[in-house]
Amino acid sequence: VGAKVDGIRVPLWTRIKNGQSVEIVTAEGQSPQATWLDIVVTGRAKSSIRRRLREEDRERFIKLGRELARVAFEHVGRRATDKALETAAKQMRLPSADELLARLGSAELAARDMVAALYPTAKVGGEIDAKRAVVGLDPGQSFQLAQCCQPVPGERIVGISYRGKGVVVHTIDCQALEELAEESNRWVDVQWHSGQHAAVHTVSLDVVIANDAGVLGRICSLIGEQKANISNLVFVDRKPDYYRLIIDVDLRDIEHLHAVMLVLEADSDVAEIGRHRDLARAP
Repeated sequence: VGAKVDGIRVPLWTRIKNGQSVEIVTAEGQSPQATWLDIVVTGRAKSSIRRRLREEDRERFIKLGRELARVAFEHVGRRATDKALETAAKQMRLPSADELLARLGSAELAARDMVAALYPTAKVGGEIDAKRAVVGLDPGQSFQLAQCCQPVPGERIVGISYRGKGVVVHTIDCQALEELAEESNRWVDVQWHSGQHAAVHTVSLDVVIANDAGVLGRICSLIGEQKANISNLVFVDRKPDYYRLIIDVDLRDIEHLHAVMLVLEADSDVAEIGRHRDLARAP
């Protein structure tokens, strides 16, 4: 897509003068880009572009939502049939299955909530047993896992005591620990318990993928093939050539996490993959 003024190819943002001859160069299958809103002048043109972008977003969200639903249902031994999706939509008081899928794809709804609405007794998550998860705590001492670094069983951890919160367990490389380097009296030597842990630990992944048809669906399938579940997905940045997103993945332990990251890293359409660290969620 482009334009010619008086027979010469020019950028779309070129201002034209009275009397000039303008030729619009089109391409079959071309879709409008959000950046065009900065170029067009008339309200009618802006409205048309926004409407088409909303339609394309909805189509993309429905397609992604269907893949997320498939993975989530398979995680509890079920199939995401049309009837199951329609029933889930009704249970969640949504007008249609497409609306349910669109909200899943846009991260307005979590896949685990959809499964729980349809199969309340299905095991879609797990709470951590404070008596068995880590060792090194004083008797009766409470603990919680830090949300800034999201530690999982099998990786090195350290506890930090917080007034009113008990001990908060961080990964050994968490950036939040830098501020506490001089407060050794608050550090607690803890390790993961050698026994069984909760079935689900959520880890957020930063992923950059190519903006091509089918790529996002394939990424979701790859995660599902590793027996991991996507509990949430948020688009952080969208460009004509790539997406940057944060994917919340439910998994067992550090080995499971490495397996998921390895299979994604091997995909040719994945430009970047890493754990998402959010210091804003530090205690």
